[in-house]
Order: sequence, then structure tokens, then C-alpha cells
Amino acid sequence: MKIALWFMVLFLRLLVLMYQYLIASFVAAMQLYHHPYSLDSQKVRMALEEKGIDYTSYHVNPLTGKNMSVDFFRMNPSAKLPVFQNGAHVIYRAIDIIQYLDRLAVHLSGEIPPVNTEVHQWMQKVDAWNPKMFTLTHTPVKYRAFVSKFIRRVLIARMAEAPDLASMYHVKLREAYETEDKVKDPEIMKQSEEELSKLLDDVEAQLSKTKYLAGDEFSPADSMFIPILARITLLDLDEEYISCRPKTLEYYNLVKHRPSYKIAIGKYFNGWKKYRTLFKTSFFLCVRTLLRRY
Repeated sequence: MKIALWFMVLFLRLLVLMYQYLIASFVAAMQLYHHPYSLDSQKVRMALEEKGIDYTSYHVNPLTGKNMSVDFFRMNPSAKLPVFQNGAHVIYRAIDIIQYLDRLAVHLSGEIPPVNTEVHQWMQKVDAWNPKMFTLTHTPVKYRAFVSKFIRRVLIARMAEAPDLASMYHVKLREAYETEDKVKDPEIMKQSEEELSKLLDDVEAQLSKTKYLAGDEFSPADSMFIPILARITLLDLDEEYISCRPKTLEYYNLVKHRPSYKIAIGKYFNGWKKYRTLFKTSFFLCVRTLLRRY
């Protein structure tokens, strides 16, 4: 009887070890292609840090055209960041990745929390605002034009390098020219600013009732929203969009102390670090342009 009991205990321990090994292998297989400049990448990295999920990190700089490299483009023809890969499972949109991570965290913990529709609604609302035009229209013209020209040359070089992907690269090249035209349209700039102001007004109203965006606990909705505030700071527009909203400013100062913020955003953009990050990319672009290496 004692021997049978001993074997049963041993068997259960082996099952636990196998389960832990499988989970560890599952988590270790996760890969994130991202960059500190990418707002959507910041959203996902904050979510990963909040969940305490390990992953392999790959930096892909969109300003230097690394997201247009042949290998990356074959995996993700949209060339957008971030890209999250878990084995054969590849996810592109930030909101989809964060929701996937949320389900994964539930699976790892074994607990089933109640469905929070408010979190989901705020995630959708934040995701609805596209920061691309806002960022471009508030970037000095000479820098924007320099990067745009470099990226177009990268696309042309990649078309020659991979003829089988030429048609898809051509689509991205056309998009680059269309974006340049849109940036010059004052109505598009005005619309982007109005949409952001409306979002921030809704956030200000919500934060007068709750500590965080969807309640008194930090949630994936906050991981989605905080990088927008960081982008406003990066563009030196705090006074116009954040400081005039006291509850949002208080909230922003609060979340800056979270480890997830420091790792995903603060490490690259706090104070002088912002200029170091920008200088490194500017130097790279100048050297590659001078050498005509795209």
C-alpha cells in the first residue's frame, strides 16, 4: 500500500514538472518584433511587463526601413510594428496582441476573472485613434521629408533585391507618397487633433470618477492609453493636451512610477534620453544616405 502511494506521489510530481516545462517552453517561444519609437510597440511591451511574461525581443527600426527588410516583409507584408510570434501563431495588431496576452495570463494563473466590458470598451476607443498623421504633422518638415525620402529609397532597393515581392513593395511605395500628400492637407491635421482632444476629454471625465482608465485597478486599457500621453510628451505638446487636463496630468504622473512604464517608455524617452534616442537614428540615416546604402 505504501509503495503504491509512493508511486502515485512520484507520478503526480512528474506530471507537475512536465506541465511546468511545457509552460516554460510555451512562454520562451514568444517573440516580439518592436521598436521604442513605435507607439503600438509601447502598448504591447507595457502589457507584457504588467503580466510578467518573458519573451525574446527583436528591435526593428521603422525610421531606418528595417521593417522593410525582405525577411520581415515576408512575415508581415504590412510592415507595421509590433509583430508578436508564438510558434506558428503570428499576431500583428496591438489590441489583438494585448487581448491574447490577457487570455494567456488567465491560462497560466488558472483563475477565471469576471469579464470586464468597460476595459474592452476603453481599449476599442483608444485603438480607434490613429496617431500617425498627428505625429507627422507635428514633426519638423525637414526631418519628416528626410526620413520619407530615405524610406522610399529603401523600398526601391528592396524591390530590386526581391523581385517576387516587388508588387507588394510597390504598394508600400505608393502609400508613402499618399502619406506625404495627406500631411500637407490642413483638414486631415485638424481632424486628427480633434479626435485626440475628444479622446482626452473622455479620459479626463473618466478619471474624475476612477483612479485608472477602467476602474481603480490598472488594466490593459491603461497599457493601450499611456503611450499616447508619452507620444504627446515626445512631440513637446504637454501644455496643449495634458497639463490643461488636471486629472489626466495626475494620472500620467502616477503611471510614470510603474516599472512597466520605465522599461517600455521611460528608458528611452525620459529627459535627455529622448535626444540620445533620436540622435542615434539621425546619425544612422545620415551615414547610410551618404554611403547610398539603403
